[in-house]
Amino acid sequence: MTAGVRLNWSRLRARLDALGRVGALEGGGVCRLALTPEDKAGRDLVAGWMRELGLHVSIDAIGNIIGVRSGLEDGPPVMTGSHIDTVRTGGLYDGTLGVLAGLEVVAALNDAGVTTRRPLAVGVFTNEEGARFAPDMMGSLVYVGGLALAEALATEGMDGQTVGDALAATGYAGPAPVAAPAVHAFVELHIEQGPVLEEQAIAIGAVEGVQGISWTEVTVEGTSNHAGTTPMRLRRDAGYVATATAAFMRDLARRMGGDQVATVGSLALTPNLINVVPGRARFTLDLRNTDEGLLQETERAAFAEIDRLAAAESCSVTRRSLARFEPVAFDPAMVDRVEAAARARGLSVRRMPSGAGHDAQMMARVCPTGMIFVPSAGGISHNVTEHTDDVHLQAGAAVLLDLLVDLAMPVAQDRP
Repeated sequence: MTAGVRLNWSRLRARLDALGRVGALEGGGVCRLALTPEDKAGRDLVAGWMRELGLHVSIDAIGNIIGVRSGLEDGPPVMTGSHIDTVRTGGLYDGTLGVLAGLEVVAALNDAGVTTRRPLAVGVFTNEEGARFAPDMMGSLVYVGGLALAEALATEGMDGQTVGDALAATGYAGPAPVAAPAVHAFVELHIEQGPVLEEQAIAIGAVEGVQGISWTEVTVEGTSNHAGTTPMRLRRDAGYVATATAAFMRDLARRMGGDQVATVGSLALTPNLINVVPGRARFTLDLRNTDEGLLQETERAAFAEIDRLAAAESCSVTRRSLARFEPVAFDPAMVDRVEAAARARGLSVRRMPSGAGHDAQMMARVCPTGMIFVPSAGGISHNVTEHTDDVHLQAGAAVLLDLLVDLAMPVAQDRP
């Protein structure tokens, strides 16, 4: 544990609540889609807090905000952070906990007058959710050199605006270059967004890795026709192909078992009228598995079934990949550090995979990376009722503090 450095829970709670009021929704949630006016307001608030804490704040060309606290020595920083953009029906803690807990660690070190040997950095990554622009984790992917900046800037969102235009409109097309960064280590604190920790009454998850993710947009073209006069045998029903695919994917995921999940999360029918056979269906397919081979097997089965259904219905199909990431295993030594830090505070801990994608999986490409999970009430996230009890939020922040200080080697602990 970190002697002499104390987190101020009231301060962290106040920041969580203040950011939660930006883009607030009825029922307690938030909507801060990436690079919207609401996201800009949240960014302005967080960047302001960074400056108040004495951090050197830079904004890069994809809009990532990086605040750096100097160490006694120059060199690659120990980094933490996450995102503050949300889905349309987001909660208060997804992403924001990791950012604001990082700022609280900085504030606590300031209060204690502790200067670490290595610099510390807190990052806010652009468009982690992918809810407006695909792929998800876009800012961190560009940050580590995994996606070309030009390609990211040209990406068109669901509303037709490009990332580049949205960055310009919000004032977050920053001057700092993007390239594979020099980072000593990265640690991300996040809510689990699943039920495991709560069900097992465990305080901390030491995340071993992140599931592979496959996002595909499928467009089915049939023929719009009268719902009452068109015999079933003569229909080219694009809506049927889409809904039959959704049912098939649920059955396939259940048959495969293990960590396989499958979701048809977005579905749009044209002309979307009660008395017209749909002539077009556009839907998304979200497939995830911790095993790359099984994920590929699921993709093959899904695409073959879509083709079969479309052919049987005399429809045509086009597919567009929105995101494709292989499973990521975190550095074993970092997983050990998370587990040890939790146990040192007397907290129960278990090793586990992450079912959701995170910026940490991108950072793992360039530096040793670990994640800390805290429980999600009811396993609910991406929902206005998302909740994590204060005791768990505090525990996660305390483990983050210990890890960051240990990795950054505070002078007081280096003396014989």
